[in-house]
Amino acid sequence: MTDQALIARALTGDPSAERALYDAHVDRVYRLTYRIAGDSDRAEDYTQETFIRAFDRLGSFRGESAFSTWLGAIAMSVALNGARKTRRLRLRELPIEEAAPLGHMPAIAEPDLRTRLHQAIDDLPDGYRTVFVMHDVEGYTHEEIGRALGVQTGTSKAQLFRARARLRERLADFAKESP
Repeated sequence: MTDQALIARALTGDPSAERALYDAHVDRVYRLTYRIAGDSDRAEDYTQETFIRAFDRLGSFRGESAFSTWLGAIAMSVALNGARKTRRLRLRELPIEEAAPLGHMPAIAEPDLRTRLHQAIDDLPDGYRTVFVMHDVEGYTHEEIGRALGVQTGTSKAQLFRARARLRERLADFAKESP
């Protein structure tokens, strides 16, 4: 069943349609919120808050973009607002590799590179990190990112370019160390 059909059913009060929408999109929402939150408990809270807001506002979804894009915009808003509130206390209790997967297992990379890459991503400015995660990690298009974050497509592209450049700089010495 398509998202549009599920949305129509959910708007009539069908809880099984809401559950089907949740099941179809929860993994992607969780991954997005986890990369912003850096903590599995907060990511779960942000994921829950995302779906609460989405179902409360489902009637305002106009279908001008994919449901996943609209939902991603809500998730990014929830996660970024939550991250701003906890910025002073932003300590990572668990590395991303220890996050309990809700879907499939991530590929295993060399441990030192993985640690340095995650730290380099975490050190990016918020805008760069958000666009990098949405585009290169989660596969959103620049158009979807622009709609989700309320920026121009060119801004998304520029931030991704700058994020990649900073990551190359931060990891350049690692490439020299590799055989």
